[in-house]
Amino acid sequence: MSIAGRFAIAGVYEHPSRFSPDKSEFQIMAECAKGALDDAGLQLSDVDGLFAASMTMGAMGIIDLAEYLNLKPDYLDGTNIGGSSFVAHVIHASAAINAGLCEVALVLYGSTAASSSMAIGTGGRGGAGPAESFISPYGMTTVGSYALYAQLHMNRYGTTSEQLAEIAVAARHHASMNPNAKMRQPITVDDVMSSRVISTPLHLLDCCIISDGGGAVIVTSLERARDLAKKPVIVLGAGEAAVHQEIGSPDLLTIAAKQSGAKAFGRAGLTPAEMDFAMLYDSFTITVLATLENLGFCQPGEGGDFVSGGRIKLGGALPLNLDGGGLSSNHPGMRGIFLVIEATKQLRGEGDVRQVQGARLACVHGTGGTIGDKHSGATLILGVE
Repeated sequence: MSIAGRFAIAGVYEHPSRFSPDKSEFQIMAECAKGALDDAGLQLSDVDGLFAASMTMGAMGIIDLAEYLNLKPDYLDGTNIGGSSFVAHVIHASAAINAGLCEVALVLYGSTAASSSMAIGTGGRGGAGPAESFISPYGMTTVGSYALYAQLHMNRYGTTSEQLAEIAVAARHHASMNPNAKMRQPITVDDVMSSRVISTPLHLLDCCIISDGGGAVIVTSLERARDLAKKPVIVLGAGEAAVHQEIGSPDLLTIAAKQSGAKAFGRAGLTPAEMDFAMLYDSFTITVLATLENLGFCQPGEGGDFVSGGRIKLGGALPLNLDGGGLSSNHPGMRGIFLVIEATKQLRGEGDVRQVQGARLACVHGTGGTIGDKHSGATLILGVE
């Protein structure tokens, strides 16, 4: 049985801090849990499903978190597929509720990446699989892999660094309206182009920031959500996918979003052209451009033109990442939960000065891992009644 249109996000909360050296991951998660439960008008005792992942949680981490929260849930999910994990958790929670395994699901993330001095993106590659033995010794980093993807896109389609810079400029424009964003000073394309090169062709301002942070999302049935404190945000469609170095010669510019997006839009019975805005993982500017093309907002090779001319700013044809994204608001290592939180606020009409007027439909897509290499994708189509 399809989950489309039968489950909803009933509460959300984003931790306001970007630097919390006095807090642990679990403390941040607990504070976020309270915030989301208050937002929904629920109590901790209502929660019977717990979903979480983090940069440091091990195999038993989800049980450690349950103990910290003094919860004994009927359903546990510690799926960790990188930055897309929490978008996937919303899908998994809906499926679990549909199966009668729980009724109120709490999705949590917390991180002290900045205060713990984690070298995200430049400190080498994660993972300990057999393939790493052939990659890690040669010094490939996450940013290096994304830079190679950008070079290939530029060579194949003529995409320019200035077009990528438009993505960073739009993100900073939205962050300037978000009082909790880490980087709020507006920037220009020239600012991006004059920032130092991290890995050709990606400049410093093409790369996400590093921060502490956390968030929480409450998922329940649409029927129950209608009786709670806030307007339900409905899960209309969903999809997940994984890309890896399969046997043969894969197209390196095809990312997981192509598969997960097609499933999500198909299950929702909607198209990219019908979306009022989108929240897309932005570990780097090239991540956004690749995701737009693979989700079908534009054709392969058209991403550079699509993001130019103010199209992705508030007031444009497809506003993106209205909180400022990982490029300017926060990026505590795994950012998918914040995509869901901002989309929910926008669809409720709670975006304040950065509100997309009349927003009723949104696409949310999380990416985990490295595009052009092994990575995950999770897509949600969200709407309101």
